[in-house]
Amino acid sequence: MSAKIIDGKQIASDIRNELKAEVEKLKTKNIVPGLGVILVGTDAASISYVTAKEKACADIGIYSDDNRLNENTSEKDLLALIDKMNKDPKINGILVQLPLPKHIDEEKVLLAIDPVKDVDGFHPVSIGKMVTGQKAFISCTPHGVLQLLIRSGVKLEGAEVVIVGRSNIVGKPLANLLMQKSDMGNATVTVCHTRTKDIASHTKRADIVIAAAGRPNTITADMIKAGAAVIDVGINRVEDATKKRGYRLIGDVDFENVSKKAGFITPVPGGVGPMTITMLLYNTVESAKIANGLV
Repeated sequence: MSAKIIDGKQIASDIRNELKAEVEKLKTKNIVPGLGVILVGTDAASISYVTAKEKACADIGIYSDDNRLNENTSEKDLLALIDKMNKDPKINGILVQLPLPKHIDEEKVLLAIDPVKDVDGFHPVSIGKMVTGQKAFISCTPHGVLQLLIRSGVKLEGAEVVIVGRSNIVGKPLANLLMQKSDMGNATVTVCHTRTKDIASHTKRADIVIAAAGRPNTITADMIKAGAAVIDVGINRVEDATKKRGYRLIGDVDFENVSKKAGFITPVPGGVGPMTITMLLYNTVESAKIANGLV
């Protein structure tokens, strides 16, 4: 068999078109969703990511307040900028691009963001609400994974799901969301990690396998059952002399072989990646609606 490719680019495009239409409706009420973006330093990957987010905002009509700060910016000045954004009614969401320079305490910075503007979904208040099933901003990558599954027709209710990876950004929130009593949950979830004795014994019985380990070829064809849905969250650089840039991107899944056995699979790139930015836009629009009493 050959797996159905879950096209993250297309699904992200569909959601962005939906958001664009929603933003246009909000503008008729004189509401313009706003995203405050803060980038400290000159990390090439962070610059590329933030630039893509700003372009995405422009494409759907969201106001973007772009702040690119010198890598020597003090923690005090950064916190002052966040406080200013917290108080600015034009800003509905605040994004501080990570990682930050070593002299800045990331935890202190994330805690400084007003939870009502925490569109990344990293604040402990957001996480606490999510875990207890209250309405909250969902971390963008986990939410993107759920949208890929739902919009591809993969059944979540009653499914056996195995997540390989226990990070605070992907593994833990995904596990919580999938086990909740909701349209995006009702699954039975197992989380595997570096101390799991036999990961394959778990993944072989899973209807859905989500790889978020950060290691190439973590999931191979012999580790999944026929017809399973496989979501690859990993992004790894491997040397490739045939590429102009000297490397290529691969996920945590042995795509070539797993795709011959799985029922559904995401590619890397072009799978989960496009969804992360899209769900950030979604959260920003939701924040604008909440701020104006429309939710």
